[in-house]
Amino acid sequence: MEPFVRRSYDHIEKEKAVELFELEGWNAENGWLSAGFTGRHGGGSKVPYESFNLALHVGDHPEDVLENRVLLEQELGFEPGAWTCGEQTHGTQIAIVTDEDRGKGRMDRESAFQQTDGLVTNVPGILLTSFYADCVPLYFLDPVHRVVGLAHAGWKGTVGEIAAKMIAVMEQAYGSRREEIRTAIGPSIGSCCYEVDEAVITRVRPVLDQAGLQEIAAEPVFRESQNQGRKMLNLKELNRIIMIKAGILPTHIECTTWCTSCHNTHFFSYRKENGVTGRMASWIGMKER
Repeated sequence: MEPFVRRSYDHIEKEKAVELFELEGWNAENGWLSAGFTGRHGGGSKVPYESFNLALHVGDHPEDVLENRVLLEQELGFEPGAWTCGEQTHGTQIAIVTDEDRGKGRMDRESAFQQTDGLVTNVPGILLTSFYADCVPLYFLDPVHRVVGLAHAGWKGTVGEIAAKMIAVMEQAYGSRREEIRTAIGPSIGSCCYEVDEAVITRVRPVLDQAGLQEIAAEPVFRESQNQGRKMLNLKELNRIIMIKAGILPTHIECTTWCTSCHNTHFFSYRKENGVTGRMASWIGMKER
């Protein structure tokens, strides 16, 4: 069953609706939690970022982006200033977010956590966010200690095993137990559309060749491409088996079927739109009330 469920908008005018894909099971099981992924519709950004672009680094008008961020905070029921994010670099650095860090990156890029692709917190009222247009959003939840995290995993972050690093930070900083941690893999480009060249293939193979990784894969990480010297890469499955290797129970991993390139009507896609497009946001946060 698809874990990221598009919210129904039958009760309001659809052209004015903020498009959201909620982690329905997690949110239903934990009344204090809000987690999900934004679609591309419902905001105020103009062409070519229409309309719910949430990133400041793509060339969109900053005032439109900030208005869109406020819309998401309001839609999710978080107080103004809850939005907290990093300046992503396709790396593996993870920031522990404290109450004093609330709102970093909300209004400008300079105040964001610099060179940071992972965020984790145990503080209610903070809305962790990160940005995507094909890369893989990773979600982390410890429902026992009430710890939440996000990680941005393009192929570089995946090869750097940012998923395993996040799990280690949760264990060390908050006492999370790996057998209790839940994870989710969100909407991103699928192996149906993600063709990579030899430079990427040679970086992925050493990770895949680690003891036991290929044996636990439920789907092929590489598929053949029609183009010589290239392959189709399944980043979602690679992140899933890295999580299992790091101690996450397979039954505690949710994985989407949404491909951002195939479903370009719902999502921004860097590849499908030749690099000129907006960004969706992943979000996770604990409600204060």
